[in-house]
Amino acid sequence: MNIHDSEKIAGILESLGYTVCDSVEKADIVVFNTCCIRETAEQKIYGHIGAIKKLKQKNPRLIAVVCGCMSQQEGVADKIKASYPYIDIVLGTSNLNLLADAIKMAQQKKKHYSVEFLQYREEDFKQSRTSYPNAWVNINYGCNNFCTYCIVPYVRGRERSRPMEDILTEVNHLLSEGYKEITLLGQNVNSYGHDLESGESFAQLLHEIGKIEGKFRLRFMTSHPKDLSQDVIDAIASYPNICDNIHLPVQSGSNRVLKQMNRRYTRENYFDLIKKIRKSLPHVGITTDIMVGFPGETEEDFMDTLDLVRRVKYSSAFCFVYSRRKGTPAYSMENQIPYSVKRDRITRLLACQNEVTKEISQTMVGQCYEVLVEGANFKYQDTMCGRTESGRLVNFKCDDSYIGKFVTVKIERASSATLWGRIVTEE
Repeated sequence: MNIHDSEKIAGILESLGYTVCDSVEKADIVVFNTCCIRETAEQKIYGHIGAIKKLKQKNPRLIAVVCGCMSQQEGVADKIKASYPYIDIVLGTSNLNLLADAIKMAQQKKKHYSVEFLQYREEDFKQSRTSYPNAWVNINYGCNNFCTYCIVPYVRGRERSRPMEDILTEVNHLLSEGYKEITLLGQNVNSYGHDLESGESFAQLLHEIGKIEGKFRLRFMTSHPKDLSQDVIDAIASYPNICDNIHLPVQSGSNRVLKQMNRRYTRENYFDLIKKIRKSLPHVGITTDIMVGFPGETEEDFMDTLDLVRRVKYSSAFCFVYSRRKGTPAYSMENQIPYSVKRDRITRLLACQNEVTKEISQTMVGQCYEVLVEGANFKYQDTMCGRTESGRLVNFKCDDSYIGKFVTVKIERASSATLWGRIVTEE
């Protein structure tokens, strides 16, 4: 979501005549697209904002902009105004439509601060896409779930779905431009359409995109386990262009912790959903998000999480420690977990998931998979990389003329999460 927001920001700047420069010292305008989902991200941003002061002293014409999730938090815009007075523009998550006018004001030495939630067509921007052959497409914005640890509903607002017609127009346009993989984005894609008077659903959207002719891939993220329905699973199974790859954040394997998190499902519900998915999609790759150190999490709770990881067998998992976010219910919960305990648990969780990933990787050696060549792996000479349909990243030797092509790769070796292979056929 943040990457795609940055593409929108870049598109707005290009429409005003700006071009990307290779050094911040040469810049006429610097835009920080911020994230506040974890404390470490916010701390880094303040450090970067502070570094702008010297650049401003050298170049008084420099325009400095802060936008995104962090600036939407209550009190942050006032803090920036007071502590970093050299910042010219502060915009919230739903104020990108004001950026062009705000820049024109800043050119006249007028500051602009706006962090109100506005209703506008968030997709009505020229976008400077940077991720060919992949393209990101928003289908809904905001979140209604209010998990007790999460700041997102407070900084992204309530759920707002785009009209299906607009989404289909954008997807068709991207495919006509040669993009080969479309990823639908939403804080909870499964809730798509709940706010539309037409009653459209995420499953219906998948069916409509699945019917589009031509060779391409469709992915989506993120799915909330409480809302992933059988009709969505059936839609994935119905079309070869929709990837057998589902990102399904579980967060914890403990029922007690899940309840405290306000996730509104149990580990038993989650296991049942995994069974349904694998029954319909036997070759699916399932990934997840897992949090350790939520307030009050006991060793027994953590062991439940390890047990779930071993049983589900995720292709990969984004594992992280709980980060207190002011303004969320969990911030004030008792029994905050010491960092030393969090660090111990994240280390053990990563080791557990790495064993599972290694086990899955070994089963892939000797097998052939279709891979979309995405770009260079700069760690290795003449090496490109791409993903299988199930989402596993594969490295192989070829030149950059292959980018955007579908190739068949035979996996020759595996090192935990890293797969190596060779091209045996191409499209």
